[in-house]
Amino acid sequence: MPTVGVKRDLLFKALGRTYTDEEFDELCFEFGLELDEITSEKEIISREQGDSKASGASDVILYKIDVPANRYDLLCLEGLVRGLQVFKNKMEAPRYRRVSPASGEPQKLFITKETAAVRPYAVAAVLRNLTFTQERYDSFIELQEKLHQNVCRKRSLVAIGTHDLDTISGPFTYTAKPPRDISFRPLNQTKEYTATQLMSLYKTDSHLRHYLHIIEDKPVYPVIYDSNGIVLSMPPIINGDHSKITLKTKNVFIECTATDLTKAKIVLDMMVTMFSEYCSQPFTVEEAEVVYPDGKTCKYPELAYRKEKLSSEFINRKVGINESTEKIAQLLTRMCLRSQATGVGDEIEVEIPPTRSDVIHACDIMEDAAMAYGFNNITRTTPRTYTVANQFPLNKLTELLRQDLAAAGFTEALNFALCSQEDIADKLGKKISETKAVHISNPKTAEFQVARTTLLPGLLKTIAANRKMPLPLKLFEISDVVLKDETKDVGARNSRRFCAVYYNKSPGFEVIHGVLDRTMQLLEVKSVRGEGYHIQAADDSTFFPGRCAEIFVHGKSVGRLGVLHPDVINRFELTMPCSAVEMDIEPFLGHTAEISLTHDVPMQEVVKHKFPTQDGSSFCPASTKTVFGDMSTAAGLKALNEFLADRSYIEGFMASQADTAVFNAIPSTPSATFCHLLRWYNHIKSFQRERTSLPAAKSQSDDEAESAEAARVKEQRLAEYAAKKSKKPALIAKSSILLDVKPWDDETDMGKLEECVRSVAMDGLLWGQSKLLPVGYGIKKLQIGCVVEDDKVGTDLLEEAITAFEEYVQSVDVAAFNKI
Repeated sequence: MPTVGVKRDLLFKALGRTYTDEEFDELCFEFGLELDEITSEKEIISREQGDSKASGASDVILYKIDVPANRYDLLCLEGLVRGLQVFKNKMEAPRYRRVSPASGEPQKLFITKETAAVRPYAVAAVLRNLTFTQERYDSFIELQEKLHQNVCRKRSLVAIGTHDLDTISGPFTYTAKPPRDISFRPLNQTKEYTATQLMSLYKTDSHLRHYLHIIEDKPVYPVIYDSNGIVLSMPPIINGDHSKITLKTKNVFIECTATDLTKAKIVLDMMVTMFSEYCSQPFTVEEAEVVYPDGKTCKYPELAYRKEKLSSEFINRKVGINESTEKIAQLLTRMCLRSQATGVGDEIEVEIPPTRSDVIHACDIMEDAAMAYGFNNITRTTPRTYTVANQFPLNKLTELLRQDLAAAGFTEALNFALCSQEDIADKLGKKISETKAVHISNPKTAEFQVARTTLLPGLLKTIAANRKMPLPLKLFEISDVVLKDETKDVGARNSRRFCAVYYNKSPGFEVIHGVLDRTMQLLEVKSVRGEGYHIQAADDSTFFPGRCAEIFVHGKSVGRLGVLHPDVINRFELTMPCSAVEMDIEPFLGHTAEISLTHDVPMQEVVKHKFPTQDGSSFCPASTKTVFGDMSTAAGLKALNEFLADRSYIEGFMASQADTAVFNAIPSTPSATFCHLLRWYNHIKSFQRERTSLPAAKSQSDDEAESAEAARVKEQRLAEYAAKKSKKPALIAKSSILLDVKPWDDETDMGKLEECVRSVAMDGLLWGQSKLLPVGYGIKKLQIGCVVEDDKVGTDLLEEAITAFEEYVQSVDVAAFNKI
């Protein structure tokens, strides 16, 4: 969720009253927001950079407010105040209008066909006779940044440019040119640069360098000129200094270039609606014409209002309230959605303004009605339906296998689901095109480029990070891999795999083969060709020739095992032989397996009652007497209601003849006073057809009842075991962490950087080996390993300590994290 920082006094002045912190926190909650923090600029700088840097900073109180990610209209002070004022019925929601210029033609923006290769869309508008103050100007700039980080996806979808219209002249041209042909003076610079020079200049800029990748590899860069050839901006990087906005600016030309036209329209609407209240004619926006390469002309901003119709019954049912149609229309109007009853039944007509692009479905309108009604005012009720959760069969099978593999002497590892292309292709002797890998677009680091298609690389990297541990190293992992699948609606699917590796001075193929046999034994699959499982020789570039076998179950291939190829071992920086097995475990969940895993859940009831067992015919009690008392009396019903307060059924976690016996003893439907009993009664009533086929009630024989003496002996033995266990030294949980420490640029002294990193000393921290890895453009990063005690040292603590050396360290990333 985005966080908006507003000055408290300025906010209260705009709201027309002063609130205590508690009162404003409550107001935010009622409006669907959260007051996250009360702080000041000085406190923020002191916390992030130290007290020395905070001297001279402002002590003005700031409210940090968490805003829903799709409420773009609340990302600035103006929209926040407007929304709260309408919510509190202090003002009506304004009506935004697009107007033609008072004199002359509207401003025009021509788009050339060259832009199709980079950013093909653009929209524009004009704010006339705008009055800026320092606070309004700051809010105007901050809203652009919030939109850039949110709906604009860090300028990759939309980039906003704002210009002083009085310093430029239309019509404007949006085109694309080779970088060497673009030359202008960028914002806050004193001389002209070519686009190529600007890319080099901003590589060290802490703010703009994050956007360079959007166009730096393109053959042409987008650029906007006015009629005199003056550069307004080179989106999405920087505006020109000639048209920059100041406090004296009266007329603002706003342009948005984009790869997504819908997002561009939303962003333009937000910019003009939020600040049109400062125009001489409040809430009016002057239109601009955009002419596309095919000659089509569009006028912006659209400022489109649309109407939706829905019933008050729908809102009442979904929210859980019972309000009149007129009352619900009033609630929606308080959320800036002008609403009125149409008079046709309980139908409500809702007008959605251009500021509410988040409303795309009737459920969004219903949510706003619930918010205006007040979540705390909704009466709590017992759900009408009742369901019983069971463990997902695949997860249960996974848990069972984990326990037995650990008992076999193997240690479980949990690795990242993302990895580099090299890990699943080149290092394993395969081509990336053959792997069916799902690629991450614009990956942040080279280590996380694709979703893994095999578990083997993660285990080999874990062994590489723990080579100093005593041999042999026996690791396993049971996790998901991701594979492309055109039959799925998302184009990919998860597949649960099991992988085990054995690393020692000898290959240990017999150990891996034994793990396979043990796994099949646990899965109750016999070693029989055709009806069970068998292995046969296979060729795979990952494995040593002649030392690889394919695993077949019921005639279908499920995986492979063998001795890894020496080249594969070397690529993972290992020095000894290694054997591995990897197979898919989902085929073992047949129909029979699913039923047993779903219903055969170990359990033991705390309270047991005697019920007649099923003898082939349905049970029909002769009276209303039960172990809870007489069901025809309030006392008996109350006892049963209390018993069912935290239970779904009379016995266990499934309906049985025990439920039928008690159900038949109840003469009529219980009253709503006994809410738990009524819930159970309605649930068992739904089993009317299946009631005779429900499982039998549990019979309690004498040998099942635990004697007092047996209970005493059991407690004594448990106490002795606990005392004995307490004397054993506790195991210290440790983890191996591989950190990537990145410098600011290629001039950073990497030796000094490493010295600073190793100077971080903590109880439970032991630094290991390190190496320098190239990142690009002559810059290298430090990759350093360490072993930490989990209870004493965390990754957050390490990152905070290392980034404190801000003269050398730009950022710290966790490259690998493995339990020891």
